[in-house]
Amino acid sequence: MKKSIVLPAALALLCVATPALAGSFAGTSAGTSAGASSAGSGASSDSSSGNDKLVREAREDAAGFVASDGRVRSARLEAALRVMREHDADARQASDLELARAILARD
Repeated sequence: MKKSIVLPAALALLCVATPALAGSFAGTSAGTSAGASSAGSGASSDSSSGNDKLVREAREDAAGFVASDGRVRSARLEAALRVMREHDADARQASDLELARAILARD
């Protein structure tokens, strides 16, 4: 009975706390990707939008990862974390939990 109460409570707490914790990183990553495509770095808009889609699709997996304090991982989340680190210097320094929170903070 306790397990069924703990996970929803953890998810509810996560939803309240995540925007405050990840807001600055989410803003930084959004600015970086926009700057990279406008600077003509050679990355096509198709690959950029594909990367954004991959990160958006990892949102549910990121929620499970954060709620489990990093114990529940998935291939989709791993791919999203890799893409984020490839395209954002700040992401390279962030922990997996910080990046998962940033995924959850995105619109």
